[in-house]
Amino acid sequence: METKRIQSFISQNAIYIVLVLLIVAIAIYDPSFLGLNPLRDVLNQSSTRIIIALGVAFILITGGTDLSAGRIVGLTAVVSASMLQVTDYSRRFFPNLGEINFLLPIGLAILVGLIFGLINGVIVAKFKVPPFIATLGTMVAVYGVNSLYFDMDPNNSQPIGGLRDDFTKIFGTGSIGFGGVSIPNIVLIAIAVSILVWVIFNKTKLGKNMYAIGGNQQAAKVSGINVGKNLIYIYSIAGALYGLAGVIEAARTGGATNNYGNMYELDAIAACVVGGVSTTGGIGTVPGVVTGVLIFTVINYGLTFIGVSPYWQLIIKGSIIVAAVAFDMRKYAAKR
Repeated sequence: METKRIQSFISQNAIYIVLVLLIVAIAIYDPSFLGLNPLRDVLNQSSTRIIIALGVAFILITGGTDLSAGRIVGLTAVVSASMLQVTDYSRRFFPNLGEINFLLPIGLAILVGLIFGLINGVIVAKFKVPPFIATLGTMVAVYGVNSLYFDMDPNNSQPIGGLRDDFTKIFGTGSIGFGGVSIPNIVLIAIAVSILVWVIFNKTKLGKNMYAIGGNQQAAKVSGINVGKNLIYIYSIAGALYGLAGVIEAARTGGATNNYGNMYELDAIAACVVGGVSTTGGIGTVPGVVTGVLIFTVINYGLTFIGVSPYWQLIIKGSIIVAAVAFDMRKYAAKR
């Protein structure tokens, strides 16, 4: 009986155990990894990825996938950055644009992300195109739109820099002190978004419908759920989250190019899967997704911290992804 309880505990908390073991293993090699600065760096690097992964989680739980996430992040980073340069910057994207309230470009970037998410939702829900193909097409189209915008005169594909301090400090490099410990603003934003998404997942009709659609779409239809309408809402929310992530990425790095966000969607999907979001739909939690992102950040940052080759990092990441999917498929097969 005790053995079964232990096995059940390990099975239910496997990702948290993996995260703790990773931290402990790196700390044994170099105890300074447990300091405040490394922790701050890990959280900083995770923040944007958490927001993207939460957006992707919406789609995965419905049984779909989203390959356009990274390119939407890149487009919205360019859109927001292009309007938030200091007025005396020598290569302004819009030379005649005065200093505007930074909330306007941020709102526009989030709206752009929402619109492309809406397009994905309509293609999937109304035209019945498989999510993989629909979002693959959107991914390519968004990159084309971003590149055309980025290549406009007088910018001509030059990296966008010279962003305003009020924007970069609030949404990027700034922090708030709590009892002598400073917490980066983007970490607080990621926490706020995580709480909001948790509420949507667990306390709203949309969240319940999302799990029902992912569990069995035909059964959801029979039970009276408007699957198409809910999918459009879900893809739109995911797009808005990608837009917010693009804004934060521009502020965090102090600039943007049309290549921002490249392959971010694959990292987000991997983090979701490792965090317990089922590849077959219907299962997934916010804490799991956040933990999945932290695991990969700890691998990237922690192993670099102790001098492990990036190639070994890729091998470890790939092995974890395969193991997570294999474990998920075993659970799915056992239920059938």
